[in-house]
Amino acid sequence: MEQNADAISNAIKGSLKIIEQDREREIISRRFGLNGSKETLEQIGDMLSITRERVRQLEKAILIRLRVCSEEGDIPELAAAEKIIIRNLTETGRIARVSTLADKIYGKTTTSKERSGLAFLGNISSALTTIDENDNYFAAIGIAEYGNTSEVKKKVDEIVSIIKKNKKPMTLDELDGKLDYEHPSHIEAIASISKQLAVLNGYWGLAKWPTVNPKNIRDKIFVILETKKEPMHFADIAKAISESDFKRKNVTIQAIHNELIKDERFVLIGRGIYALDSWGYKKGTVSDIIKSILEKAGKPLTREEIVKEVLHSRKVKETTILLNLQNKKLFVKVGKNSYKLA
Repeated sequence: MEQNADAISNAIKGSLKIIEQDREREIISRRFGLNGSKETLEQIGDMLSITRERVRQLEKAILIRLRVCSEEGDIPELAAAEKIIIRNLTETGRIARVSTLADKIYGKTTTSKERSGLAFLGNISSALTTIDENDNYFAAIGIAEYGNTSEVKKKVDEIVSIIKKNKKPMTLDELDGKLDYEHPSHIEAIASISKQLAVLNGYWGLAKWPTVNPKNIRDKIFVILETKKEPMHFADIAKAISESDFKRKNVTIQAIHNELIKDERFVLIGRGIYALDSWGYKKGTVSDIIKSILEKAGKPLTREEIVKEVLHSRKVKETTILLNLQNKKLFVKVGKNSYKLA
């Protein structure tokens, strides 16, 4: 990894040597954050006593000149860096976020300066394609032969459109069935550039969908139950959240219990056990459930039939059901073993 870092550093230094004027070198270094944090056109203009527009023009002209030098092989140090970048991009689907690529190349969590240096090389290399960060896309670098900037953005937007039309999260295999890529990993690489998308447990969806991008405790509870697909005790839900891939997962058992009580999506079906209402469970006491069963039947039911039906929707002991049947204000015993509504 140290060799990679040295190659990247040498390529940056070799590229800056091409820029003859100190002022132009200063503009590029500050705009890309090669010495630390990035600076705006206004900040650089104020420092150099020139207009914002003049800084923009100079930046554009310098980058064009560096790209020409790159194409003509006038930056010898760049070739080694390009080889490292392209090799790592080939392993990550041909394109990647700058942050992801930098961490892979350096073998650690990189600094903003290290990521900025990589982005700078991507902007001047004729072998690479870059995506600048904005509201829709993360900063990214790709292999140029697989698409220029506009072509990559078009591919990203296509995936977003497919997921929007599907109206629910999709796996890579499902997306692969609707797209023409050599491998699902290429789809994953393209999708990861979009700020409109999020992924959780292998499912890609819109970032605004809580099923793939839960932002509060209630949404996280829902995702856990939806993934488990069976009722869970609130303590087990808390444990599942703490062991999940959620960004923020430090929650208390009490906080989980409080949210389960307040949200209509969650139904208490046993002592501390909750299910989703979308699974057909209804809120109410055991007596409410018995009443609903008898109303639906429209006739008396035996004790065994009632117990069987209640256990379909509640995780309680049989004795609890039998005790509720003794409520004479609600239920009347018919014969030896049957009950009807009072």
